[in-house]
Amino acid sequence: MNIRKVSTTPFSDQKPGTSGLRKAVKDFQQPHYLENFIQSIFDSVGDLHFQTLVLGGDGRYYNRPAIQIILKMAAANGIGRIKVGQRGILSTPATSAIIRKYQAIGAIILSASHNPGGPNGDFGVKYNISNGGPAPEKVTEAIYDRSKVIDIYQILEAPDVDLETLGESHLGETVVEVIDSVQDYQELMESLFDFERIHQLLTRGNFRISIDALHAVAGPYAHAIFEQRLGAPVGTVRNGTPLEDFGGGHPDPNLVYAHELVDISYGENAPDFGAAFDGDGDRNMILGRKFFVTPSDSLAILAANAKLVPGYSSGLAGVARSMPTSQAVDRVAAQIGIDSYETPTGWKFFGNLLDAGKATLCGEESFGTGSNHIREKDGLWAVLFWLNILAIRQQSVEQIVREHWQTYGRNYYSRHDYEGIEIEPANTLIERLRSLLPTLKGKQFANYQVEYSDDFSYTDPVDGSISDQQGVRIGFSDGSRIVVRLSGTGTQGATLRVYLESYEADPAKHDLEPQQALASLITLTEEIAQIRKFTGREQPTVIT
Repeated sequence: MNIRKVSTTPFSDQKPGTSGLRKAVKDFQQPHYLENFIQSIFDSVGDLHFQTLVLGGDGRYYNRPAIQIILKMAAANGIGRIKVGQRGILSTPATSAIIRKYQAIGAIILSASHNPGGPNGDFGVKYNISNGGPAPEKVTEAIYDRSKVIDIYQILEAPDVDLETLGESHLGETVVEVIDSVQDYQELMESLFDFERIHQLLTRGNFRISIDALHAVAGPYAHAIFEQRLGAPVGTVRNGTPLEDFGGGHPDPNLVYAHELVDISYGENAPDFGAAFDGDGDRNMILGRKFFVTPSDSLAILAANAKLVPGYSSGLAGVARSMPTSQAVDRVAAQIGIDSYETPTGWKFFGNLLDAGKATLCGEESFGTGSNHIREKDGLWAVLFWLNILAIRQQSVEQIVREHWQTYGRNYYSRHDYEGIEIEPANTLIERLRSLLPTLKGKQFANYQVEYSDDFSYTDPVDGSISDQQGVRIGFSDGSRIVVRLSGTGTQGATLRVYLESYEADPAKHDLEPQQALASLITLTEEIAQIRKFTGREQPTVIT
């Protein structure tokens, strides 16, 4: 076994964000760039000898070459066994499930999630820990600190591993096990949901679904589960083959980028149910017939109907949402008598709550929902949860949502994204807002009186850790609020996200279009934040 020790010099830009290290493909293709970061992970996560590591990605461009490099580095660093997805494919939810099932030390996930792929697109590397969830800040900080001083990495000189054939082989003393990408995940889903009831729903002839995998990693899972296991007709899954450039599309399941599915769902002879997934399969968009379900409402509806689903029939310990996510799920929690938690954006913040048994369901407004079955958000899980509810209630998606609003009221909600703006003016806008916060409480803006204004700070109720400056919040006395923050998931410039929320209890006022219902709040946001002045943008890039 010939292990090469390669001298290297640090890169200054390898600080992981909320979902690992995301950069343009060309950055990762620089000599030593990927290797430096991988070695920094191996140097920071404890004793690797005789441990099991899980490895896979979303199939985007550079996925396969990166996997071969990581396999050889893992062998050189003494890892005992590597479970790698066939053809290099593993969704993020499936990876979390496999870590937990086989008690692996962790996983390296190759994905830039909903960012574009291809040679001119983005690539990403994320490390998940032994509970199946994203590495917490203390781990990512250790990785970053190591990346700033790294001077050597280790790699085994060996032929590439055959990723097509299931089974075991060896790299030096390391066992490389190529595993079925879907099997373990599907078994977990069958333990949670009533597959026979869903099968009856999908095969009775008068209920149709359309699933769009956007040429990303969820395709093989969707084909296996919806078409092969649950009996949906062949062709139910669209764009189900993972492609290195996602077919030239943008693997983000929202109303803008999943426009083909939206056109189908709002067209003639629309299906009863539609869903789309993102690049690595952890996000979802839910559609009924000519009806869009916001991610915030989806989380609240899953919580309100959880007892209908076998895996959650005994009730929920609690629910958690990211701070920018609408407060709809809080209303459900209050009515059914369970705790609700508000965390910063980033799935890693849910991990402690799930591990401690304080929360069962959790979700983010950015099309992510999940539960304590793994430690990641999970797109296919959310769709199966919806289908299980539909199979039991025998109502349409729209009927279920409207009944929910009648019971709990409607939280009108929208997110406005300004993508690819210059970093300096974006930071200036945020700093100016922060400087205004102490002066806003009690101030009157037209019909809105400011009840509170702060930069959200979170104290973890389990370990006491504190996360500051998680988003500017301006809340009003009628329950409305504005949230402004910079996103950590982009690779070009800055992405400014503005979140708008207004509560309406009166069922007679539940039929407004969200942008109409939020119009006065949108105007007020511009008055306070002066987005046009600082960004030069007249309109958001994406409205969801």
